[in-house]
Amino acid sequence: MKKFYDYVCRTEVLVAQAFLVVMVVLIFSAGIARLIGHPINWTIDVATCVFAWACFLSADVAWRKGKLMSVDAITKHLPDKAQAYFRLVNYVILTVFLLYLIPMGLWLSYVSRARSFQGIPDFSYSWVTMSVPVCGTLLLITTLLKVRDEMRQGRLRP
Repeated sequence: MKKFYDYVCRTEVLVAQAFLVVMVVLIFSAGIARLIGHPINWTIDVATCVFAWACFLSADVAWRKGKLMSVDAITKHLPDKAQAYFRLVNYVILTVFLLYLIPMGLWLSYVSRARSFQGIPDFSYSWVTMSVPVCGTLLLITTLLKVRDEMRQGRLRP
């Protein structure tokens, strides 16, 4: 199972990187095309879709590597045990939020399946909204693994 999760993590990084590159290329090419008098209108719409996926995937990569912004002006002065409890509270809040976000994202994807994205024919809005439950699930897994690691380090015992 660990090998599978490692594969998912590596794939997630590659897809996030590729989506960021695709987004930049699409926006740059749209700007150049508009400059020479032949605008390509669909590029910004596709870049918006790719941006949604890239944001959520990148958030999980950053969360897994501990690179997300955090405000620790007060907690960094507390003992290790207190810091661990604050982290656990944070993980619980995130877990509750993600457990709400995932089914709501699935519901949104389902109800928007017939809607076309930005008027692009045969491109369902669900392709964009599926980024919420899919990446929310990845974020939930990362959060639960952080809880497990916190418990294994033993700082939460009385």
